[in-house]
Amino acid sequence: MNDIDFMKEALILAKKAFELGEIPIGALIVRDEKIIGRGFNRRSIDASPFAHAEMLAMKDAAENMRSWRFDDCTLYVTLEPCVMCAGAAVQCRMKRIVFGTRDSKAGAVGSLYNIPADKRMYHNCLIKEGILKAECSEILREFFSQKRKNNI
Repeated sequence: MNDIDFMKEALILAKKAFELGEIPIGALIVRDEKIIGRGFNRRSIDASPFAHAEMLAMKDAAENMRSWRFDDCTLYVTLEPCVMCAGAAVQCRMKRIVFGTRDSKAGAVGSLYNIPADKRMYHNCLIKEGILKAECSEILREFFSQKRKNNI
């Protein structure tokens, strides 16, 4: 599998979030070409500010690996990680972050900040963006469009 294939898997998770009324963001952790962690946004369902797709995928992967170190792992996520999630990726020494579309309001991997590439940090992640950008953007556009229609 390649970056496109893994992002397609992350989009499937984003669709699950959408179906549950959550902001549609999906994330995977991949190691040795195998998915070892999965997550989708569950903040409302779990009533938790920590239930971001990336955080849940990292928790799942850590449990599966029985380790907090992600030196040889890649995080795939449909939306650019926020400050919390980008910081967590640095904390666990994630090798790569691959994301679909930028988040101009909260993105911390290039949009507002670039935490994983900040040379002042003790660890830096390789970053790749724009994988299935149109698809990742569209699911978010559709979700918020439906939200606006339902609130009128």
